[in-house]
Amino acid sequence: MQRFPSHTLLLRRLLPGLIALCAAGGICSQTPKPSPSANATPALLYPGMPPVVDRHNLYSETVAGRMSPAVAGALERVYVPNRAANTVSVIDPNTLKVVDTFKVGVNPQHVVPSWDLHTLWVANNAERRTSGSLTPIDPLTGKPGTSIAVDDPYNMYWTPDGQHAIVVAEAYKRLDFRDPHTMALQYSIDTPDCMGINHADFSIDGRTVFFTCEFNGALTKIDLIDKRVVGTLKLSPYYARPDVLSVLAQPGKKPRKIPDPSQLGAEICTTPGMPQDVRASPDGTLFFVADMMADGVHVVDGAALKQVGFIPTGVGAHGLYPSRDGKLLYVANRGSNSVRGTRLGKGSVTVIDFATHKVVQTWPVPGGGSPDMGNVSADGKHLWLSGRFDNVVYRFDTSSGAVDTIKVGQEPHGLTVWPQPGRYSLGHTGNLR
Repeated sequence: MQRFPSHTLLLRRLLPGLIALCAAGGICSQTPKPSPSANATPALLYPGMPPVVDRHNLYSETVAGRMSPAVAGALERVYVPNRAANTVSVIDPNTLKVVDTFKVGVNPQHVVPSWDLHTLWVANNAERRTSGSLTPIDPLTGKPGTSIAVDDPYNMYWTPDGQHAIVVAEAYKRLDFRDPHTMALQYSIDTPDCMGINHADFSIDGRTVFFTCEFNGALTKIDLIDKRVVGTLKLSPYYARPDVLSVLAQPGKKPRKIPDPSQLGAEICTTPGMPQDVRASPDGTLFFVADMMADGVHVVDGAALKQVGFIPTGVGAHGLYPSRDGKLLYVANRGSNSVRGTRLGKGSVTVIDFATHKVVQTWPVPGGGSPDMGNVSADGKHLWLSGRFDNVVYRFDTSSGAVDTIKVGQEPHGLTVWPQPGRYSLGHTGNLR
């Protein structure tokens, strides 16, 4: 790990106490916090998890301006993992220029903020190899430290108390719970019915987590208290059409499009789903799941583990990001249904109203592109996304949809914007609460 500059040592020693005050609703915010009255959730949270301030909006502590003291002194940067180049590009968001590029491990997939917000971890899963690793970045300097060997870290999350890193070992259909600093293995949860386990989000009480299963079109629910899989739900745009589901379940190869069994002249798509990112609704009752084959977002009742909706968005729906006020959901449509897409596809961003589940805006990429994954700027004014098949990064203006483009390395993937508002990180490219 990089040695921290000497002038920051005192701040580092004070931070644990400051974070404890912050989690209790004390000094984090630059704006007044809601009083913990009727809005506060019941006490039955994941043990050690910081309290939920507003049970109607789990994103209440990630609004613009609500920065933790843990990110004091962090450079304003966008960190972009270039999967095929084995590098990270570092962008200054104020100048829109790449100011650094450094080598990391093989096949970097996502840049993940640590639970305590002190470190950014690059997940290098070394596809089809055994040389996976995690590379730490010090956000005070923007420089990498020494990589740690870890089995197949496609993505990474954190238990809500910060005591365990959850390394998503996609190829092994397994979640590895590791020490959040040394990454020593503590225990694992096997997910045999979740092929291609990759992205996740947590219940509002932190006791359960929902992971997408990319290669068998499903969502799996895991009880973090009992350390077990609760169930796995097959997702479909035709979730409310048992007649269609029956046809799709029949054995044998089918054409990509077949006649709709009950609507004359209509067709149904037989291509299996490929769910990607997942995000909770502000009140934590529903989970929105992007599906790059279904070209839209599934809506799932988390408690019942039952699909209750589907929202068409655009070609290759992929990444999901809530607006800073928690009212909107930005959907990155990658512009292709292929894992290895082509340049200048039908890429766009769809804006969904969380309350109504309606599409309120669509922002195309001028000339075509491939918006993939990223996050919202700290002030909420921009949505930063990697352009997976175009070797660029996009910056969308969230008021107009206007797009700026920055050239980076080959196959950029799960970039993170840093710093971001919030008390603690649950993982991915900045799922903060």
